[in-house]
Amino acid sequence: MDRILLCLCHMSGKEMDFINEAFKDNWVVPLGPNVIGFEKDLEHFFIPSSHTHPSLQASDLKISHSPELLAQKKIVALSAGTAAIHLALVALGVGHSDEVIVQSFTFSASANPVTYVGATPVFVDSEPDTWNMDPVLLDRAIADRIEKTGKKPKAIIPVYLYGMPAKISEILEVAARWEIPVIEDSAEAFGSKYKGQFCGTFGIFGIMSFNGNKMITTSGGGALVCPDEEIARLVTCYATQSREPVPWYEHERVGFNYRLSNISAGIGRGQMTIAEEHLAHHRNVQQQYRELFAAIPGIELHDNPSPDFDSNFWLCAITFTPDLKIKGDDGCGRPEALRRALDKENIETRHLWKPMHLQPFFRNCPAYVNGVSEDLFSRGLCLPAGPYVGPDEVKRIVNAISSARL
Repeated sequence: MDRILLCLCHMSGKEMDFINEAFKDNWVVPLGPNVIGFEKDLEHFFIPSSHTHPSLQASDLKISHSPELLAQKKIVALSAGTAAIHLALVALGVGHSDEVIVQSFTFSASANPVTYVGATPVFVDSEPDTWNMDPVLLDRAIADRIEKTGKKPKAIIPVYLYGMPAKISEILEVAARWEIPVIEDSAEAFGSKYKGQFCGTFGIFGIMSFNGNKMITTSGGGALVCPDEEIARLVTCYATQSREPVPWYEHERVGFNYRLSNISAGIGRGQMTIAEEHLAHHRNVQQQYRELFAAIPGIELHDNPSPDFDSNFWLCAITFTPDLKIKGDDGCGRPEALRRALDKENIETRHLWKPMHLQPFFRNCPAYVNGVSEDLFSRGLCLPAGPYVGPDEVKRIVNAISSARL
């Protein structure tokens, strides 16, 4: 049988049109028409047009989550989602001796950039409904960090795990009370919405990823949602080695080589033509899992907690009830036993993220935990949901899982 993979990229057929145009015009370097076009495509998709609102100043990156500023947002295409997090931290002035609160239940790329700027990640555990940052625990963590260090964290990075929106209204309420800016890590949440608004557009900054397995791809790349045009220009300057707009090479600050190539951006422009189709497909796969798992005891499908949440279901995820036993569990744990069983059936699955506060590299970082992410890690698995997973593949996956139960 053909192997069922987690999430393969799917081309629209128009990607080569943009790429060929770039080669024809010799725009094969970073920047160029495709980069500008891709940024505009993203803005058209994510940011509703509205009347003009007062713009933030580049020197005044204070917290601001008011809805009227949504129309001012601009998007900068970059080489990776990790680069986007890094530049958001740089733009906020985060540096040595600072602390940044990061969701613990996530991929390491959410936390690694904090160390790039010399700051310390402070990990906060999840709540069980969305599996994302617990707003109550976040509030306690901030108060405790101020008591212990005498200063508040410089930023908060919630993550939309597997595309599921966080309880972002509650997180923003906590952040506003403490006047701490929010950087939304929506690397996995392209097209996900909370109360009708796209994830990645609530905080001062939002992060996107276009890695090869994401909802849309540029083969490798990312983007940073910025609060306004002036901040976007600042971020673009940082991303292009901080070169000043003068005839010679002038640098007033340290810069980075983080711009997306014109070729990669061409892929992104082609992908944007089928973005809605990709989102509809993933949500349809989730619906198929819903229907089939309803008849299988011991398996719980992670789903939208309420109508306020509209996940893209980039990856579908399951957890096991306490009484469920899996064949081949010789002490390796139920998720690994099931992963091995499905691998023998030529089905790719993945463990849920191992929490950052359990990672060896971050073992000395402050952490505020409640047991949620550790529990989920011990009894959950990600299932295929990509463009090449259809009804037959979903049935095959669910049947294989059912057969693996004791």
